[in-house]
Amino acid sequence: MPPRKRSSHAWIYAIWGLNGLVVLCLLVVAVLYKTSLQVSAADQVIATAAPGETRKLPPTSYFLPTLTPNPFYTPPVFETVTPFVLVEGPRPTIIGFSFGGRPIEAYRFGVGEKEYLIVAGIHGGYEGNTIALANELITYINENPGVIPTDVTLYIIRNMNPDGEARDDGVDGRVNNNGVDLNRNFPTKNWTADWDRDGCWIYRPTTGGAYGGSEPETRTVMSFIRGHKFKALISYHSAALGIFPGGVPWTGPSKRLAKALAKVTDYPYPPLDTGCEYTGTLADWAVENGVGAAVDMELRDHKHTDFKENLKALQVFLNFQP
Repeated sequence: MPPRKRSSHAWIYAIWGLNGLVVLCLLVVAVLYKTSLQVSAADQVIATAAPGETRKLPPTSYFLPTLTPNPFYTPPVFETVTPFVLVEGPRPTIIGFSFGGRPIEAYRFGVGEKEYLIVAGIHGGYEGNTIALANELITYINENPGVIPTDVTLYIIRNMNPDGEARDDGVDGRVNNNGVDLNRNFPTKNWTADWDRDGCWIYRPTTGGAYGGSEPETRTVMSFIRGHKFKALISYHSAALGIFPGGVPWTGPSKRLAKALAKVTDYPYPPLDTGCEYTGTLADWAVENGVGAAVDMELRDHKHTDFKENLKALQVFLNFQP
């Protein structure tokens, strides 16, 4: 029997080698293709924009710190109450602007050398009847100019807190648009940002401000007073506690003015003592800064203007000599 031939496996090795080479080529092609795509994308990002084109960059996320809001801040409102305008008579002078950008106006009557000042509306809509009283006094004086003595000039700031009046005619209308009680914001010797609330107004959060005179309304009135030589000042409030002389302690001329006003109005003097400590008030700052006498005078309630009583008070006021 002839010997059997051994079969060669060379052709099998050749085929597997060829397959491996093909796979290797495909991998090389794939790597080169992917690299070319990345280079192309990078070129698109860093390419200089053609003239007239707006280059668009990929969006970026920014992480800003969280801000803690002022708990006493009241967002500005844009409703405006119906302005008070005399049909015929003097136009007011805008002496400044509120935190919310509303004008603060002063009316002037008379041309005498002795100057007197009435301020209303320091607590905005919460004491809106003081603004109504100022409007009535302005109207009456305009129609009866003889009520002003010839040697007197009277100024009336009818609404020191127009933002508060625009916001609300209740407790929410007391502070300005920065959450500050303006009658605690004057830089008196006893000014403080906070105070013991025992016996004081507590119906809403409030503060005396970041510092004495921090609010634009306060600075407006301070600047106005410094530009004059006022014999006396009345700051109108409501309600019911009486007449508070200016000064810490109360000054002699301010006490005399309070007594004279109480006699014709029957408002309590000495005022009712609730145990509240009053700091940073307009009347206190006024006498500390050259005004002859000053009082906070409170109407009987939050509704009525006590117009007849305050006409009598006006006569006493305009003839008062500190």
